[in-house]
Amino acid sequence: MSELQVGETVTGIYKTGKYIGEITEVRPQHYLVRVLAVVKHPMQGDLHNPKQADVLIFHERRALAFREQANIPKQMVKPFEEKIPDYKESLKQALNKMKQELTENPSPWAEMSLKMAESLEKDYFK
Repeated sequence: MSELQVGETVTGIYKTGKYIGEITEVRPQHYLVRVLAVVKHPMQGDLHNPKQADVLIFHERRALAFREQANIPKQMVKPFEEKIPDYKESLKQALNKMKQELTENPSPWAEMSLKMAESLEKDYFK
């Protein structure tokens, strides 16, 4: 696969979130990507114990902010050809989709995740 270049629009998976952004730097193992939209909101809770409610610290996981830069492993970055959606609108859609999925599979983890999502929503859309 040929190397992507600075300025290209891409999707990238960072931790458990997926974003649309622009490559700002090419590094040996990573691309530095400036976030322009959210495709999938990060999962809530402990990354090392996914979907577990009974963990030491149940983390609130925020989506990366508009224009925030993230070092994303090259294999997690793919070219993106479509129109880039508005950041706030994409964040709202990603959060709503996550909340919908959580309500469809009730569990202690889903309940805790929903509480986190509601708290994040208040914070994101003040």
